[in-house]
Amino acid sequence: MTNVHDTGYRLLFSAPELVRDLILGFVPDEWLQSLDYSTLETVPGSYVTEDLRHRADDIVWRVRVGGEWVYLYLLIEFQSGVNKYMALRMMVYVGLLYQDLIRRGEVLADGRLPPILPIVLYNGSPRWSAVTDVCELIPPVPGLVKQFKPRMKYLLIDENAYSDQELASLRNLVAAVFRIEHPASPQAIGGLLSLLAEWLADRPDLRRMFAVWLRATLLRKAEYRIVLPQIDDLEELNVMLAERLEEWAHTYKAEGKAEGKAEGKAEGKAEGKAEGKAEGRAEGEALALQKLLNKRFGSIPAEVLQEISRASLEQIDIWLDQVLDAGSLDDIFGSAEI
Repeated sequence: MTNVHDTGYRLLFSAPELVRDLILGFVPDEWLQSLDYSTLETVPGSYVTEDLRHRADDIVWRVRVGGEWVYLYLLIEFQSGVNKYMALRMMVYVGLLYQDLIRRGEVLADGRLPPILPIVLYNGSPRWSAVTDVCELIPPVPGLVKQFKPRMKYLLIDENAYSDQELASLRNLVAAVFRIEHPASPQAIGGLLSLLAEWLADRPDLRRMFAVWLRATLLRKAEYRIVLPQIDDLEELNVMLAERLEEWAHTYKAEGKAEGKAEGKAEGKAEGKAEGKAEGRAEGEALALQKLLNKRFGSIPAEVLQEISRASLEQIDIWLDQVLDAGSLDDIFGSAEI
């Protein structure tokens, strides 16, 4: 993968602190939580397949565990879109990593292979829908053949599965990354930058890394349309960002309204409706509200859509004013049963 999301995440997760916080904050396993992540070491992540094509998109780390294994390997793959065959792809990646460990002589003393934890970190808009075990990609098989169906699972970490409230309760660098990717409001990004600057006060290297990633993130998201100069310090970036947030908020809201109005008028004309300008404006405002809600909170429950369809123009305008600052749909539609 070569998109900006994957490149930016590979930059962040080249730091052991991010790998540590990913496991400690988002992998609920007592044994994994007990490991000493100060022993994390990066592993060459470029494998050569038999047709000599290079594979260098994933991040591979190992952590010392002592005892028989010596190391646990962490294979982290980044996804910004749902891939139906991700389980198969991860099975191939794990196989390539094992081949590479054998080639380098990094197997156990008795020749067995060290354990690998394959992780898929996903930040796309729709919820992840692909299976997490390659076995589920193959239909049921009778008799002897059933015994030979391959099984290989990966651990999915889906950013969409966590609310802003859950993430805010964690003093965790990866939680901050997830919150910046899906901010509760434009102003929340500035607060998160201040928090990161405080946490990383004695780590100028990580502060620069986050600044570079954040600039790429803001440029990547078309709905933000925030262009920042090449600043590699979080505090300077925060000051520059604050100057643009208010302008962005007003532009985003105005464009959402304008887009909704245009679609409302076009649909009304196509369907031959002639209920008057007031109704056309209400329909356009309702469409604008739905678009903004979808961009902020993802899929909109049917109950909320019904509430919008029954609302007056004045009520829709009130909701439009609340969208940018609301932390959840409940903050806007408190009376709706969602």
